[in-house]
Amino acid sequence: MTPTDIIKKVRRLEIRTRQLVTDSVTGAYHSSFKGRGMDFEEVREYAIGDDVRTIDWNVSAKMDRPFVKVFREERELTLMLLIDLSASGVFGSVEHSKRERAAEIASVIAFSATLNNDKVGLLLYTDEVEHYIPPKKGRRHVLRTIRDILFFEPKGRGTNHKVALDYLNRVQRRKTVVFLISDFLDADTFNVQRSALDVERSNLFNTLSLTNQRHDLVSIALSDPREQTLPNVGLITLEDAETGEMVEVDTSSAKTRQRYAALAEERRAHFDSNMRKKGLDWIEARTDQPYLPALRKLFARRASRH
Repeated sequence: MTPTDIIKKVRRLEIRTRQLVTDSVTGAYHSSFKGRGMDFEEVREYAIGDDVRTIDWNVSAKMDRPFVKVFREERELTLMLLIDLSASGVFGSVEHSKRERAAEIASVIAFSATLNNDKVGLLLYTDEVEHYIPPKKGRRHVLRTIRDILFFEPKGRGTNHKVALDYLNRVQRRKTVVFLISDFLDADTFNVQRSALDVERSNLFNTLSLTNQRHDLVSIALSDPREQTLPNVGLITLEDAETGEMVEVDTSSAKTRQRYAALAEERRAHFDSNMRKKGLDWIEARTDQPYLPALRKLFARRASRH
């Protein structure tokens, strides 16, 4: 793909996501992620409806009438986008691959952050940290992050969330809003038969929990319909994009298709159960369905906690 083609694709994605970033999405984002605290701004004369707890009694005594303290939210946030670029993200059985869907979701989040005057940074990873862009403000910076999500060529093929999150915790010392976008197709989510102790020791869920204690972490789990159900197309060869392992599957067998669907649902339930146990926020984003309803629901759920 030529540089001109890359610019065109990034611009098309910008136009599409800017149309999606409506006032409702931007407002929902704003109310979901609070600033670091409240800064005192001024005092003004009391008006009916003001909270009496904000009355400045010293000033009120001097002026012989009530005055209240006015505070301003220290709003500026830092937003980090962590994108899993492992080989399984290239897969897509519908119009968009998981990587393209990740780029679109990241764009919506990044432009929402930009409209709120927040900084945006990017960390791309596989089984190693591939690429890091420190947080900055501005449209040009966001366009650069979108370009890299779409077109950066990773060296690795596997997945190691712990490597990425450990790196994030080293470079981001202050509390940060973190969106981790991945299909989570790794050993921790595939092996649902392990004991409770094994799950408790799992790198994935423990690492996510530790990061959430330091930062404000939201995970977005990408999925494709063919990862949940198999079509009846006879004998096919499936390849694990990350390991290269190949296996033949007879999709004409109803029993095989049912077992495949059951395992996929079991894996999803395993992931959901462990995320809930750790108190972690997450949503699913399928390549064949709109993701904005899930994103809005996430923002509304978070806003209701404040």
